[in-house]
Amino acid sequence: MDALDATPKEVGPKEVGPKEAGPDAVADVDALMTDIGRRARAAARALATAPSAAKDTVLTAAAEALRAEIDTILAANALDIAAGEAKGLPAAMLDRLRLTDARIEAMAKGLQEVAALPDPVGTELAAWDRPNGLRIARVRVPIGVIGVIYESRPNVTADAAALCLKAGNAVILRGGSESFHSSRAILAAIQDGLDTAGLPADACQMIPTADRAAVGALLRASEYVDVIVPRGGKGLIERVTAESRIPLFQHLAGLCHTYIHAGADLDMARTVAVNAKMRRTGICGATETILVDRAIAADIVPALVRDLNEAGCTVRGCDGVRTLAPSAEPVVDADWDTEYLDAIVSMKVVEGLDDAMAHIAAHGSDHTDAILTENAEAAARFLNEVDSAIVMVNASTQFADGGEFGMGAEIGIATGKLHARGPVGVEQLTTFKYQVRGTGQTRP
Repeated sequence: MDALDATPKEVGPKEVGPKEAGPDAVADVDALMTDIGRRARAAARALATAPSAAKDTVLTAAAEALRAEIDTILAANALDIAAGEAKGLPAAMLDRLRLTDARIEAMAKGLQEVAALPDPVGTELAAWDRPNGLRIARVRVPIGVIGVIYESRPNVTADAAALCLKAGNAVILRGGSESFHSSRAILAAIQDGLDTAGLPADACQMIPTADRAAVGALLRASEYVDVIVPRGGKGLIERVTAESRIPLFQHLAGLCHTYIHAGADLDMARTVAVNAKMRRTGICGATETILVDRAIAADIVPALVRDLNEAGCTVRGCDGVRTLAPSAEPVVDADWDTEYLDAIVSMKVVEGLDDAMAHIAAHGSDHTDAILTENAEAAARFLNEVDSAIVMVNASTQFADGGEFGMGAEIGIATGKLHARGPVGVEQLTTFKYQVRGTGQTRP
């Protein structure tokens, strides 16, 4: 079930935003999206020059609104959970969808952390003087209007809004149908913050219909939207990539690998590998394939498979793994290319560093890959040669997160190579312009 599926028929528990329509299909989707886009563009102009203090007020006031409206948000989330259970959503998706007091407090703290970050807008990245006396500076500026399409995680509503607004951008949100009520309740808190700061509510809007045509209209709205950020599963990414006329910060599958090198500390490797898979199985930074060097396979595979089984994880292993750990299920070729997002992991015995890196190149998604080793030369080669957005040494892939990188939050992990790569935080949601100052120069 992805962000493009039908939305439950109930309206949200709290009215949100101007000119709002209900969740049902609308008569003229193109007219709706044009209206949203025009208002977002106008709001972006106001936000681009808003003082840092005003943007920070938005986020701190929104954090307090989340806390004040916790009962309303939980009631909205209960509607989404009930609908999800009725649809038979898998446990991993229900976990991503579910809000608790602690998760709402984490959202509020996340807003405050983004507010505390330095404002990137106006930062001078470089400056130089030309022989003719011209003074040239490269300065960070907002991108403008950002469209965010995401699936069933309601916390993305708060994270995406916070990062876009902090960077001076207006944002149009298209959340998953499964989180419709929850996301609208969270949006209300963001718009309360905008009102407190005296900034236009249109700076943060949510598409108010589940009509799939609205997504297509958003992807065609190049007159109003500058960048699209898709955050979701393979089906969502494929549709957005195929249809968008707007540049993307593309977040592909998190097919993450942990490679246990021959030079690994085996006790540390077992601990890190289990955490990388099992801390939260439904996030994009969860390890989906564990590669084990043949030189130490006999010393670690039986214990590691036992550790994973005891943690509730099914291991699907190659013949080398199953010889050492008969409890492992047989692996099939498709497993190497599967993002499980569940308590399942594939495991393979490899012939060394080159074989491990070749497997990652063939089957990875350029997201996050880790090596566990005490060998400095092997670690350096892995860092330099594995072409992923995030590469790690002796750390759990679950650290692939903007918050853990000290960025406050993230709007996603970009796996492309242009403009933004890895966690997309506040700085990555800016671009730059050249400011040229002269004293009357003319070009001969």
